[in-house]
Amino acid sequence: MNFIKVTEQDSNHNDLEKKSVKELVKLMHHEDNNALNAVQKVLPEVTKLIEEIVPKMESGGRLFYIGAGTSGRLGVIDASECPPTFGTPPEKVVGLIAGGIPALYSSIEIAEDSYTEAWDDLKSNNITSNDFVIGIAASGTTPYVVGGLRDCKKNNIPTACITCNKNSPLSEYSDHKIEVIVGPEIVTGSSRLKAGTSQKLILNMISTISMILIGHVRGNKMVDMQLTNSKLNKRAREIVMKELSIDLKKADELIIKHKNVRSAIDNFNNE
Repeated sequence: MNFIKVTEQDSNHNDLEKKSVKELVKLMHHEDNNALNAVQKVLPEVTKLIEEIVPKMESGGRLFYIGAGTSGRLGVIDASECPPTFGTPPEKVVGLIAGGIPALYSSIEIAEDSYTEAWDDLKSNNITSNDFVIGIAASGTTPYVVGGLRDCKKNNIPTACITCNKNSPLSEYSDHKIEVIVGPEIVTGSSRLKAGTSQKLILNMISTISMILIGHVRGNKMVDMQLTNSKLNKRAREIVMKELSIDLKKADELIIKHKNVRSAIDNFNNE
């Protein structure tokens, strides 16, 4: 297979430092639109991937993201937002990043160079063949991610990748290949830009649609969200008021009693 690292190719734009702010804003917006167009082209692959993930999760399996640098952070962010948004236990969707928690706050680039560390991280989470692992790497060559999926394949664990290059080493170990080709970055090699944007859009689809299909959304409402702050408590009362056609006082009573939107709605007739 021919492998060309499009993400590392020279930018299509030169003399950036000589351009005005207005010109740079327009250029970056133009490149971001290229990311949107690239994601549109892989929607069939994203659809098939979600269709494979959902049965795993419904049968008790978990979803793991593994990545390094920006890609790893995006996976951790997506995973960490599932419990407050959908009420899932933290272990249902897990984000693993090369270098661990410190790598979320600062660059630990050397951590991504190990081909075995990801598998060690997965084993520490008691990974099984009932789980699903998605490797995220713009380049498709990151050793931490490539090695992780390689070892998953050896142990019959289903895999997928989100990468921004075709025919990368990462794709070789992926049952489901999402190769979203966004082209060179405006700043050569800075794949935290539109490559990162495309990855985030796809992760949004994977987690949100999976959660909808396994029952954490009713209508268009997050009925299992955790009521951890005043904004979410207010939203919960508004959902209950609208769903049950009741006033704020009654909705408040139900939320205080049940501490959950779904339970408040489902037990209304028993009050």
